[in-house]
Amino acid sequence: MASVRLQKFLADAGVASRRAAERLIAGGSVSVNGRTVTELGTKVDPDQDQVVVDGRTIRSRKKLYVAVNKPPGFLCSRTDPEERRVVGELLPPEWAQLYTVGRLDRDSEGLIFLTNDGDFCLKLTHPRYGVRK
Repeated sequence: MASVRLQKFLADAGVASRRAAERLIAGGSVSVNGRTVTELGTKVDPDQDQVVVDGRTIRSRKKLYVAVNKPPGFLCSRTDPEERRVVGELLPPEWAQLYTVGRLDRDSEGLIFLTNDGDFCLKLTHPRYGVRK
């Protein structure tokens, strides 16, 4: 695997958002191969480097891609303050961290992707990539 910026690696591993990862790095909470790293933009090789945050070794998270036939009555959201049904209820509990790629209306039904891969989601949903819906 190619080297990636440390804050992106931490975000992809589920440690924190990129901004929060930057604060962890700047605050001296992150070490790479036994050395404390405080410089933003430091690159790591996820397959070779040992990354530790506050004493806990961080490993790359496996990317998941799930296709679901969303039935009517479910929201394309992780949670709902009004406690309506959400598409995540159709998945096993260990996949609770997945989020939808795009949205379908609550009353719509059809194919929806769920993933933990932000790059995949961006490439399917951002207009600059020209992917038709």
